[in-house]
Amino acid sequence: MRVAVYYNNNDVCLEESPVPAINENEILVKVIASGICGSDVMEWYRIKKAPLVLGHEISGIVEKTGKNIRNFKIGDRVFASHHVPCMTCYYCQNNHQTACETLHKTNFDPGGFSEYLRVPRINVEFGTFKLPENVDFEDGTFIEPLGTAIRAQRLADIQPHQTLLVFGSGIAGLMHVKLAKSKAIKKIIAADLNEYRLNLAKKFGADLVINAKEDIISKIKQFNENRLANLVIVCSGSLSAAKQALQCVDKGGTILFFAVPRPDEKFEIPINDFWRNEIKIMTSYGAAPNDLMESIELIKNKKVNLKDMITHRLKFSEIQKGFSLVAEAKESLKVIIKPQE
Repeated sequence: MRVAVYYNNNDVCLEESPVPAINENEILVKVIASGICGSDVMEWYRIKKAPLVLGHEISGIVEKTGKNIRNFKIGDRVFASHHVPCMTCYYCQNNHQTACETLHKTNFDPGGFSEYLRVPRINVEFGTFKLPENVDFEDGTFIEPLGTAIRAQRLADIQPHQTLLVFGSGIAGLMHVKLAKSKAIKKIIAADLNEYRLNLAKKFGADLVINAKEDIISKIKQFNENRLANLVIVCSGSLSAAKQALQCVDKGGTILFFAVPRPDEKFEIPINDFWRNEIKIMTSYGAAPNDLMESIELIKNKKVNLKDMITHRLKFSEIQKGFSLVAEAKESLKVIIKPQE
């Protein structure tokens, strides 16, 4: 079978690899659609593990099943999660499933940018779901990323009366805008440097869009009755975005880092000001099985429209183009690879 091997953002090439063999507790999935995530092109994070086969936003068809598999059959349309928690450890039992050590060790084989992948037993049990009839394969590539946004907003305890500021209007930021809009959040603000993406943020439900080069604080206050944002979700790994976010949160508010700067980049937090004003700083990582199930329900019931986020559908042979589009972060948003084409 063909797999796309990642060496760096400018060197992603198709190579031949054996179709993975499965055991009695595993399934083999024929990958129909696979989305390129922003984290896939986070080169400082990925290159240290290269060469490898990336891809975790997948949907496909069950091609083979092990003899002990009861919940899936050949021909089932499925979504499979690459990282799954054990569901039994201290962290899982206390609703921090994405901090579970097992979650950080699990993956499917070899990766979503392949024609076929092996889904290990634990991924079958806790991370594989049948697609509802009205959810197609392209919709399926949104299940995992939407699940991560669902988890973040739940942890941040977002409320309808609040003003939300989303820093970064890439696929993650715009998904937060759409999700917040579905929850009837009172005021939604999006900030970015890219006018193309700011226009999309406006289209997808932001009440105010701000170019990050402008005076963000004054624009937020002018729009929000002289107050800053109750909740700031940082969806950009830019150090400048992280610094700006610290200045845009209201008293009693929350800053949630959905994306973070590089590990070698440091920035100061005005802890005395935050202490005096009861400002909370928190993070969110990944999605747990309950987040994925909620994501499927939202997509199934058309609560969040995602199809209009797709800007490119590419054949497998065009995967380098896809990585370049996502890495450049200009006039592209959701890029889907079709490994069977």
